[in-house]
Amino acid sequence: MAEQEITVCRLDELDDPGAREFEFDTGDGRDYGFVVRRDGEVHAYVNSCPHTGSALNWAPDRFLTKAGDQIMCGVHGAIFRIEDGHCLAGPCEGRDLNDLDCRVVEGEVRVRVA
Repeated sequence: MAEQEITVCRLDELDDPGAREFEFDTGDGRDYGFVVRRDGEVHAYVNSCPHTGSALNWAPDRFLTKAGDQIMCGVHGAIFRIEDGHCLAGPCEGRDLNDLDCRVVEGEVRVRVA
């Protein structure tokens, strides 16, 4: 599968802090990712916990802690930094989420996936 760029949403549709899940074609099937916005920065990750491979969100687009300052796995409560996906606490402490190339172009949040 060749690399592709997906428009996830308009930047003004993404709360700060906030997150949004998206689906993409891997060539072998479908996978899921999410974008997260905090303090004006937008980051993207594959929606898969390094501990079990389960989806991180506990409900549609629900990836963040109550304070909105960290990503939290809804299955085992692992806590990840928004800016780099590094796990700070939980069963996968020290491991990282798989990041995706993300940019904002003409007000759109775009992600490159392979």
